[in-house]
Amino acid sequence: MSTRLPTRPPKFESVNAPRFAIVASEYNPEFVQGLINNTCKELYKIEERSAIELFSAPGSFEIPFVAEMVAAMRKHDVVIALGLILQGKTKHAEFIAQSVSGALQQVALKHAVPVIHEVLLVATEEEARERCLGKELNRGVEAARAAFAILRTRQQLRVAASGRPVK
Repeated sequence: MSTRLPTRPPKFESVNAPRFAIVASEYNPEFVQGLINNTCKELYKIEERSAIELFSAPGSFEIPFVAEMVAAMRKHDVVIALGLILQGKTKHAEFIAQSVSGALQQVALKHAVPVIHEVLLVATEEEARERCLGKELNRGVEAARAAFAILRTRQQLRVAASGRPVK
């Protein structure tokens, strides 16, 4: 697990404003809202023209279903999944986290739309605060930076596929 945020990518260069869909869980609202706020703030810092549309899911388990519907619309350049699963005394949280992870990957592959996975499985509320509300290890900021990184990679791949020289 990383212990610090990746560096902010350079200014995003594109003719069109990047379009992001955020699919966020309504469960654990204080922490998920922190992820949403930090993701949006960082997306706008990197590219002020960013277009962001928010979709909600009742809980983390339902995020892949909503992400599937959003990706199928083909309106967004990147889907960002945000949620928090708090580990309890049983393995239930682990089962949900594994299911969500696999399903989100399938959505990305099926639709060829990048899906940034920040549905967090944490052991304690302290960990949740650090990752969702904190400044040094905020996963919302990390999600935004990863979204722009994958957009750059996709641009490079499209240029390479077109036969034009890659810059």
